[in-house]
Amino acid sequence: MTYSLREALVAFRRAPLLAGVSAAMIALSLFAIGLFGVVAYNIRKVIQGVEARVEVVAYLRDDAAPADVQALRHELDALPAVREVRYVSREEALEVARRELSEFSAVFGSLESNPLPASLEIRLRPNQKGPDVVRSVAQRIGGNPAVEEVRYGNEWLDKVFLLRRVAATATGVLGGGFAAVAILIIGAAVRLAIFARREEIAIMQLVGATNWFIRKPFLLEGLITGLIGGTLATLATWLSYTVLTNTVFKLVWIPGAWVAGGILAGAALGVIASWIAVRRHLQVA
Repeated sequence: MTYSLREALVAFRRAPLLAGVSAAMIALSLFAIGLFGVVAYNIRKVIQGVEARVEVVAYLRDDAAPADVQALRHELDALPAVREVRYVSREEALEVARRELSEFSAVFGSLESNPLPASLEIRLRPNQKGPDVVRSVAQRIGGNPAVEEVRYGNEWLDKVFLLRRVAATATGVLGGGFAAVAILIIGAAVRLAIFARREEIAIMQLVGATNWFIRKPFLLEGLITGLIGGTLATLATWLSYTVLTNTVFKLVWIPGAWVAGGILAGAALGVIASWIAVRRHLQVA
């Protein structure tokens, strides 16, 4: 291992420009993935916040019989996706409107009759707040004769979830493209290093050195290059996150596990590229 590590470090001194380009390409690849990761993670946090407030509101008819309303409540309580059903009377609805819509308090105060309907507020379980589940519950309620209208924010709910899917897909596609370019460049750099040491490798093979013994320095070189690239990508992503947070809008930094995964991904890219390059050379030789 000492010999392999020494040879890997010597390779950086022999071709610092190629090593730098390889590390930079890995950094660029992971930087692009990191930026999309920050965006995707913040979108997910927004969606989680939205999901926490997702509820279905069923506005009741003025002539709805109390027995029908009670039967509807029991029906909703039996649904697996429903966590709680709360009845809001017309008087309570007016009081809430006066409290939360203070700018219209004068309007509410001058009304001779209460125009707001009674309603049922249906809160869903934490793992049952996807758009399909919410829509299914809303459609089931909408067919009840005691219900006049059902609202659940369908105008924005689908768009928010679509945005999350688009961000995740873009992260995978662009990140995969950059990773492929990085592997090609690292592989080219390693092949040049192998070409420069082809006579030494041939002598090592003649004296009985195993392929694994020959591979190790190049694999370590790829590992170190990948770690450097992953670290640079993390720093660049952090700087971009800091600038955006301080100048545009506040973001949430990605979890530490994601950061560690990005650095390890850089190391993996370096090792994979080196392995492919050395394997091809040894097969030809």
